[in-house]
Amino acid sequence: MRKAKLVVAFLTFLFVGKAYSFDADLAKKFDGMFSQLTPEVVAKKPCEIDSRQLHELMSKDEVVILDIRTPQEMGVVGITYKNALRIPMHELFKEENLRKLPKDKKIVVVCHTGTRAAPVTMALRMIGFDNAFMLKGGMAELASKTGRNVINILK
Repeated sequence: MRKAKLVVAFLTFLFVGKAYSFDADLAKKFDGMFSQLTPEVVAKKPCEIDSRQLHELMSKDEVVILDIRTPQEMGVVGITYKNALRIPMHELFKEENLRKLPKDKKIVVVCHTGTRAAPVTMALRMIGFDNAFMLKGGMAELASKTGRNVINILK
C-alpha cells in the first residue's frame, strides 16, 4: 500500500511538474522573434505577400515558390514556375530539404489556403530564413485573382 502511494505521489509530481514547465530556450527564440512584431508591424503584414506581388517577383526572377501541399494536392493543381520547389510540409524541416532553400531570393510558401503556409513561414524565419514569406490566401486565392488571364494582374 505504501509503495502504491509513493508511485501515485511520484506520478502526480511528474505530471504536475510537466504541466508547469516549459522550454526556456525555445521561449527565448519566440520572444526574440515575436517581440519585434508590434501592432504597427503586424498591420503591415511583414511576412505576407499577395498574388500581385508574387507575379511581380516572378517577372523579375526574384523568387522561389515553395509548395508545401501534399503530393495528392500537387497532383490536382500544380505550379509550373521554373523556380518552384515541391516539398510537402511534413518533409520540409529535414536537413536535406532545408539545404535546397535559397538564401539569395525570396521564398514564397504556398499551400491551398494559407493555413499551413503561415506557421511554416514563421518556423522558417525562426531558423534563419528571413527571406521567407507566405502567399496570402494560398493557391485558392492565387487562382481566383489570376484566373485565366495574368495580363490584368501585372498592370
